[in-house]
Amino acid sequence: MTQKTTPGPQLTGAEIVVRCLAEEGVKFVFGYPGGAVLNIYDEIFKQDKFKHVLVRHEQAAVHAADAYSRSSQDVGVCLVTSGPGVTNAVTGIATAYMDSVPIVIISGQVPTHAIGQDAFQECDTVGITRPCVKHNFLVKDVRDLAVTIKKAFYIARTGRPGPVLVDIPKDVTANKCAFEYPREISMRSYQPQGKGHGGQIKKAVQLLLDAKRPMIYTGGGIILNDAAPELTRLVRRLGYPITNTLMGLGGYPATDPQFLGMPGMHGTYEANMAMQECDVLIAIGARFDDRVIGNPGHFYREGRKIIHIDIDPSSISKRVRVDVPIVGYVKDVLAEMNDLIDASEKQPDQAALKAWWTQIKTWQAKECLKYRNSDEVIKPQFVVQKLYEITGGDAFITSDVGQHQMWAAQYYKFDKPRRWINSGGLGTMGVGLPYAMGVQLAHPDATVACITGEASIQMCIQELSTCRQYHIPVKIVNLNNRYLGMVRQWQEFFYGNRHAESYMDALPDFVKLAEAYGHHGIRIEKPGDVEGALREAFKHREKLFFLDFITDQTENVFPMVPGGKGLTEMILAEEL
Repeated sequence: MTQKTTPGPQLTGAEIVVRCLAEEGVKFVFGYPGGAVLNIYDEIFKQDKFKHVLVRHEQAAVHAADAYSRSSQDVGVCLVTSGPGVTNAVTGIATAYMDSVPIVIISGQVPTHAIGQDAFQECDTVGITRPCVKHNFLVKDVRDLAVTIKKAFYIARTGRPGPVLVDIPKDVTANKCAFEYPREISMRSYQPQGKGHGGQIKKAVQLLLDAKRPMIYTGGGIILNDAAPELTRLVRRLGYPITNTLMGLGGYPATDPQFLGMPGMHGTYEANMAMQECDVLIAIGARFDDRVIGNPGHFYREGRKIIHIDIDPSSISKRVRVDVPIVGYVKDVLAEMNDLIDASEKQPDQAALKAWWTQIKTWQAKECLKYRNSDEVIKPQFVVQKLYEITGGDAFITSDVGQHQMWAAQYYKFDKPRRWINSGGLGTMGVGLPYAMGVQLAHPDATVACITGEASIQMCIQELSTCRQYHIPVKIVNLNNRYLGMVRQWQEFFYGNRHAESYMDALPDFVKLAEAYGHHGIRIEKPGDVEGALREAFKHREKLFFLDFITDQTENVFPMVPGGKGLTEMILAEEL
């Protein structure tokens, strides 16, 4: 059932698209024009309700919309043309899908009479994107356009969020009908469950209060559902240890003593050991993915009880069997749990908890993130630590994918949600710069830094032109080790040190390249110059700086859980 407004004037499909976006409160549309969407672009030119940002590649349009959403709580929007326009966008769509980010993609399509005729710039957009969207639509009648766009925004932001694509043939954008934008939407086939089961929540609370060695494990669902306040209240109320996954960093303050660091393949020794050795594990908005728990068979522990809270029922018991499943919005479930704990006469066993923390402190004593600094060569960890110091830990940090991503996650302590923007599930190289663009436009007065590597940055480096056009003053921190760093690390550990195609021996002069795009660049080769270069860049709030740090080529990310191994089978730097 759909509740509609009074029918309005006759509008073209292109006018309807623009009016719908305005009705949704969209502030930015990231896109790239082409023949199939020129009617829409013509209407965008005539309006002043939202701003269009012209990227230099459709992949960047989706990444920027994705980061805009991650950092702002709004649904990101991008607009691409048919054929290669939408196929270029698929990587960005899949990236958002894997990390459950709500975005709406509007794509152009050849006229309805030409669909299936191998027309110029035709592709089966619905078929191609079906595996990597939450839902998609092909609109063949202009009268269906407004309600379809309303559905797209509703589906994208509710339940487990995700990207929704609306494919619009060119003739639909030219045809006319009365404009009616629904105030509300309801679909029989889509009824996301929001409220957790009361009985299951009570069971979970009882298990938590009975625990002797409890562990709280949270993921990106905490960020997406804005549940950080409820989580913080729970953790501090109970006094239990907590870990945030790569996607959950900032969901609980990283500087708090109850935070054990990130878990998983490159997580801390103490977080991984506590995950493995606890007697009650509560997983909140996390999915037990392979990079977090390693080998599921190794992760299994007889007698350990697992509570799992998630909005997506398909994620529960998918990789690890759980004892108390709770389907619902984590924010609401945590609020109810907090109230039950406050009202309960039973309290955590303080003696057992003290003994558990004593054990955790012995694991922490290994100082697994300690590294040997140098006066001769720049250590990448040192750059991230200085970045944290100079920004006061209050910047928005985007990253690409690789060693630099892991060092950013390990050494930049995120105390607030939505400050850490990276590709977790798909692991997409090239996201860092367009992510920074989207974040900066969402937060024009904020400090935004992109931590990247010399390989990743080149995948979307053309967006330096977009930054120039729209005066986007992000700071690029390039940890340049002249290798595909994570590939080289795996080749060193598991492939006999054979560096097959992992050496970048034809790198550009990044300083000159940044200057060619109209920005500022600094090349830093000595550890003593790191702090000064960072301070110089961040002093100029209105300018984009490209900081090219020439770092130690041999540095590896530790700890490391090799593929197929368990969480307790970590490689530590001290063991090499």
